[in-house]
Amino acid sequence: MHQQQGKVKELEFERIPRLMWKYFLPAFTGVIINSLYNIVDRIFIGQGVGASALAGLSAIFPIMIIMMAFGMLVGVGAGVRISINLGKKDFNRAEKVLGNAVVLMVIVSFIITVIGYSISTPLLHFFGVDDQTYQYAQEYLHIILGGTVFNILGYATNNLIRSEGSARVAMMSMLISAGLNIVLDYLFIIQWGMGVQGAAYATVLSQVALTLWVLAHFRSRRSVIKLRFKNMKLKGDIVWYILTIGFAPFSMQLASSAVFGLFNIQLVKYGSDIAIGAMGVIISITMLLIMTIISINMAMQPIIGFNYGARIYTRVKQTLVIAMVAATIVSVLGFLIGQLFPGQIIRMFNNDSAELLEIGTVGLRTFLLALPIVGFQIIIGNYYQSTGKAGLATLLSLLRQVIILIPLLLLLPKHLGLDGVWLSAPISDTLSAFVVVFFMVWELRKINKAIQASKV
Repeated sequence: MHQQQGKVKELEFERIPRLMWKYFLPAFTGVIINSLYNIVDRIFIGQGVGASALAGLSAIFPIMIIMMAFGMLVGVGAGVRISINLGKKDFNRAEKVLGNAVVLMVIVSFIITVIGYSISTPLLHFFGVDDQTYQYAQEYLHIILGGTVFNILGYATNNLIRSEGSARVAMMSMLISAGLNIVLDYLFIIQWGMGVQGAAYATVLSQVALTLWVLAHFRSRRSVIKLRFKNMKLKGDIVWYILTIGFAPFSMQLASSAVFGLFNIQLVKYGSDIAIGAMGVIISITMLLIMTIISINMAMQPIIGFNYGARIYTRVKQTLVIAMVAATIVSVLGFLIGQLFPGQIIRMFNNDSAELLEIGTVGLRTFLLALPIVGFQIIIGNYYQSTGKAGLATLLSLLRQVIILIPLLLLLPKHLGLDGVWLSAPISDTLSAFVVVFFMVWELRKINKAIQASKV
């Protein structure tokens, strides 16, 4: 009870800048370390096996996104609901959400594993894997599918630790898991020559460690809410309560998978399999930047969710504004790094292929052209998610990454070739920004009205 009261008091009364920084630092550390899963795998594979193996690993990225999507369907939905219930001081319902979420994750993992093994071959071909890279992609995918339950349980449940306000614990989870992944990558790939299979085994074993850690947390004294067996019996209203919020990030991730699959198809059609390898490098770096913005989202989510539930709208507005400013600063810095040092970034992953360096340098610079106006768009979408407005969150998330991007991906390469593939992303980012600005202004006006009404 003392732990619960301490977290509630902090979310309600601590100064917002200090609270944002307190939550951001561990969230940032956690997501950056988490991003190293894919980046370190690609670096070790690119340097230790070769450019074709790197292309094979990059080609299955859309499938990895699908797995992550199902984790977010439950994990993000449950996280938002837990934060809102903590704001309402309803600890009992928050624990019911936790229990149901864990069971849902196990069920979803089982379904994904069975379906994944059943359709792995057509799935790989659908996402642009050719004969040269098929063996690498298949080896990696089959091992990863075997560890799906640990992938989803570990990542999604760690998000719930953050939602209860235990940001430092969530950070430690990722440090332990990703640190183990790096060590195992080095041993399996470089020392023991296990190639792509070594990268997959390293990832699965590190996810096992993460899962054990997070489940132990929710059974320990330090957790704000507890994982109790009595709450692990699925209840229809709780399941619906979780999934209605989780659907926004879920649909966004599924759409992202389709988009990256389309990217692969267009890259092979207008470029080569090495272009897919270049895209893998570009996505790794882009995700590193985007995940930095996501860490700002993670910092603001429990603060906004709690205070929105508690109807303390001044704190909601202050948190939103700080998050948008911080995300824009990160976006601009990321843009500058991508424009100034593209060659050095590509060489981190492979320094033997001149073709990879040439294609990747142009692709990276072009792909990141509109990055400065991406940050605030991600924040606004997450704000609607954090306040339980799933419909708007879904619309804004899909707008930039699907609704505008897919037509551009289909049309521009016909006229501009490979350059058209790269240009589709910044053009989509720019067009969607106009719509997001409208919603941002509209929402700030609503918050201002709610603040004035609370003073009357």
